[in-house]
Amino acid sequence: MIVTTTHTLEGKQVAEYLGPVAGECVLGANIFRDFFASIRDIVGGRAGGYQKVLRDGRHMATADMVEEARELGADAILGMDIDYESLGETNSMLMVSCNGTAVKLS
Repeated sequence: MIVTTTHTLEGKQVAEYLGPVAGECVLGANIFRDFFASIRDIVGGRAGGYQKVLRDGRHMATADMVEEARELGADAILGMDIDYESLGETNSMLMVSCNGTAVKLS
C-alpha cells in the first residue's frame, strides 16, 4: 500500500476515489516515563520514552488507516495527515490520528 502526504503520485493515475480513511490510537501515560521525562526537563536532553510512545502511536494509527483502506480495495492513500492531541482531565492520554483519501490507481 502506498501512503503519501502528497495529493498526487508521480507516474500514477487515480482511477477512483474511494473516500476518506482514518486510524486512531489512544495511549495512556506511564508514571515511570513521566518521572524520567521530568528529570530530562531539569537536566536537558531528549525524552526517549515519550519519543517511543509518539512513534508507536503513529505506527499503530497508520496501520489502522491502511487496514481500512485495504477493506475498501484501495491501492494507495493520498494526502495523509497526522495529528497529535492530549486527552483526559489531566491531559494524561495521547491520541494520534491519521487521515487520508483512499484511492484505486489505474
